[in-house]
Amino acid sequence: MDDNETGPREYRVEELAEAAGIPVRTLRFYRERRLLPPPRREGRIAWYSEDHLARLRTISALLERGHTLGGIAELIAAWEQGRTLDGVAERLGLEGALTSPWSEETPVRLSPQELADYFGEDISPENLTNSLEIGYIAVDGEYVVHVSRRLLDASAALVREGVPLSAVLAAGREVRSHVDAMADLFTQVIKTHVIGDLGALTPDDAHRITESLHRLRPLAKNIVDAEMSLAMDRRVRAEIDTWMRSHPDPAVGEHPAPDPAGQEA
Repeated sequence: MDDNETGPREYRVEELAEAAGIPVRTLRFYRERRLLPPPRREGRIAWYSEDHLARLRTISALLERGHTLGGIAELIAAWEQGRTLDGVAERLGLEGALTSPWSEETPVRLSPQELADYFGEDISPENLTNSLEIGYIAVDGEYVVHVSRRLLDASAALVREGVPLSAVLAAGREVRSHVDAMADLFTQVIKTHVIGDLGALTPDDAHRITESLHRLRPLAKNIVDAEMSLAMDRRVRAEIDTWMRSHPDPAVGEHPAPDPAGQEA
């Protein structure tokens, strides 16, 4: 349709493909798979509307999130039977909230020399292998990528304080198993009491859950941080008490209990 004419915008097939950022052959493939509703025909010319463009953008967004074309076709069929495309945005927003990272860690790309600057002589084939197995580092050509700036700095600080890197990695492996268990606990609580049945969601439910997940992210971190701090208080106090019992104050000493047999009748 001529841009000077009034009324909704319409596109020829080439114009629609360009607006959606896909090849014409892909658009035709979607049409053959019935992912797009039929265009309006005017003689031999097919005209597509803004609804077609919105559908194409939705398909692209779903593909980027890992959905298959078959799964997308099922979703579209469900939407056409009772849901509108207004619900698509809510569903995509929910999926983004579910799959966006909970961590705020910054990866660090290091040369072999930079890695050695952090850990010095503790850089050994065995420690590198353990780091790879735990998932702390990954190899990228001639470089190493550490998964977290904070973990890297903390590990290096422990090594500077005299803790061998092998012991740091062993502790890290144990910590990983415990935090995985905590993450599983939080996931089950949120799944049961916040998300519920994903298959029965309405657009209102999707919006509510999306907002709840954004609020829950910092709460989960705060709970773990508080519990870890309290646990460290308990463990340190217990270690000090144990040490105090095994090393009594010489000025006080230990006095044996009186012998009942030596007491006067």
